Amino acid sequence: MLINKNGHFLSAEQCSVEINDGGFLYGDTLFETLKARGQNILFTKAHLDRIESSAHLLNFPISRNTIETELKALSQRLSSPVSRIRLTLSRGPCDGFALPAANRSWFLLTATEATELSADDRVRGVPCVIAPNRRSNPLDHLPQMKRGNHADCLYAADFARRKGAHEALFCDNDGLILEGSCSNIFARRQNRLITPPLGNRVLAGVMRQAVLSVCYRYGLDAIEENLTLKDLLDADEVFLCNSMVDLLPVSAIGDRSLKRGEFWREILTRIDAMNETQPC
Repeated sequence: MLINKNGHFLSAEQCSVEINDGGFLYGDTLFETLKARGQNILFTKAHLDRIESSAHLLNFPISRNTIETELKALSQRLSSPVSRIRLTLSRGPCDGFALPAANRSWFLLTATEATELSADDRVRGVPCVIAPNRRSNPLDHLPQMKRGNHADCLYAADFARRKGAHEALFCDNDGLILEGSCSNIFARRQNRLITPPLGNRVLAGVMRQAVLSVCYRYGLDAIEENLTLKDLLDADEVFLCNSMVDLLPVSAIGDRSLKRGEFWREILTRIDAMNETQPC
C-alpha cells in the first residue's frame, strides 16, 4: 500500500488518526475512490470536481492544488497494472461537539493493487438483491455525497454478500429503485438507456456521468427517469457502473434472471477509447 498524508509518504505504521478526530467519531469525512491503469489515474478531474463541490457545500477545508500535486506524485509510484486509490478528507480532531478550525484538517491518499474484471466476468454478469435497509442521507437538504457516514451502504453490501450476490439495490419508500450500495444502475428498454434521476438519495456517480456523456456525444438515447423493480425485470438489459468495475451487466435480481444485451459493451468501448485519447 502507498500512503500519503498531507503531502508526506508514510508507512502504515507511521500513519495514524487521533481518537477525537471527527471522521473517527462521527464519520465526518469526504472521500473519492479512483481507478488507475498503470500510472494513469482515470477521471481525476471529475472526481476532484465532485469532492470540491461537496466540500464547498459543507464548508469543508480543501486544497485542490495540493491534492492534484500529491495525486501526480502518487501516480508516479504506482507499479500495478490496476490500482484502487482512495482520497479522504477530514476536518481533524474535534473539541467537544464543535467543528475544528480549518488548519486542523488533513487529507489522505492510499493506493492498493486492484484486479481488473475480465471479459468473461462481464459476459457472465452478476446477481443482485434488493437491500433490506433504506438509503439514508443525514443532509437531506443537500445532494447525495460521498461522505464517511456510509454505514447504510456497508450494511447493504454485507447483506448482498451473505446472499451470494454482488450488489444490493436500494429502493425508496415508494418502491422506486435508487442505486446500489456502491454503484449506479442503468436499464435499457429497446434503444433507450434509463437511469434514476439524481437527488438526495442518488449519487452523481463519475462513471454514471461518463455513460451519459458518451450517449449524448454519440447521439445515443439516454434519459434520467424513475425505475421500479418491475422495470428492471422487464428490461432488455441492466448494468451497474462505478469507477472500479466500469460497467458490469446484471444477470439476476433475487431469484429472477434478467434478459441480457450487448449495449453495455458499446458504451464501455467508447468510454475506454475516451480514456486512451484523453487521459484524465
